[in-house]
Amino acid sequence: MNEPRRIMPLPLGGGELGLPYSRGLMARSLMAAGVAGHRAYALASRVGDELLERRRGEIEIERLEELAVEVLGEEEGRESIQRLRRYQELRELDLPIMVFIGGATGTGKSTVATELAYRFGITRVTSTDFVRQTMRAFFSGAFMPSIHQSSFEAGDAYPDADDPLEFGFLQQARNVMVGVRASSERALEEGWSLVLEGVHLVPGMVELPRPDLAVSVFVVLSIEDVEEHVRHFRFRDEDSESRPESRYLERFDDIRRLQEVVVARAHRAGVPVIENEDADRAARTVADLVLEAAQRSRTVAR
Repeated sequence: MNEPRRIMPLPLGGGELGLPYSRGLMARSLMAAGVAGHRAYALASRVGDELLERRRGEIEIERLEELAVEVLGEEEGRESIQRLRRYQELRELDLPIMVFIGGATGTGKSTVATELAYRFGITRVTSTDFVRQTMRAFFSGAFMPSIHQSSFEAGDAYPDADDPLEFGFLQQARNVMVGVRASSERALEEGWSLVLEGVHLVPGMVELPRPDLAVSVFVVLSIEDVEEHVRHFRFRDEDSESRPESRYLERFDDIRRLQEVVVARAHRAGVPVIENEDADRAARTVADLVLEAAQRSRTVAR
């Protein structure tokens, strides 16, 4: 039996539990489906007001869609309710969800991973940096030098390589992927849903589970605009004194080149590359890929 995900049932009110309609639950479900917070609350309130007028405790899904069109507009309204229906179908599919998010340092992987976990009710979110840190406790720098450096510094351990930066990074990724595979295989065996993000998720090294075993998606995030990429490090610096901006900016050219390496590999491997200009939009794009993967899994199951 798979670990239950916490995707809320469609909060229409009534149902098997006989619970009354809740504006808060409806707004939360709409936001999980990608509707902006203030618009989600506006629609949830509009539904609540109508139910009070009708003296009803439950809204029909067809009427919800009509109200969504009124409040959100034709396109967003219908898309949002369709997405809610697909979320419900995913909730009923007895398969774990496994989302892998790669990308260079500073491309917003952890932010998108956290947002996705919220949208799909996934409680296990981890990073390849955590795996690397664990491996450092077991393998000395003399035995496995690459894992004792950041991704953009790994080449410092291989100064004689033709391209120390790329060689060191890929060597580090290969080493870390040993631990990543062990973690994902354990999750698969136990039926756990998992969001895993990290620079070490390099296209060509990540193998997704079969669609009959899990709903799985692998994407790479990128930030093409140089100034926007720099701003990500400044935001990170404000949030954590242990990761000062200067450390990244000193090696910024190396970070940008590693992004080129990862993105080029993604294109060759057919892995979706998502421009992360806006974390909410990027998360919505990945969420839609998860819903598409769920449809494929459902087809295989039939």
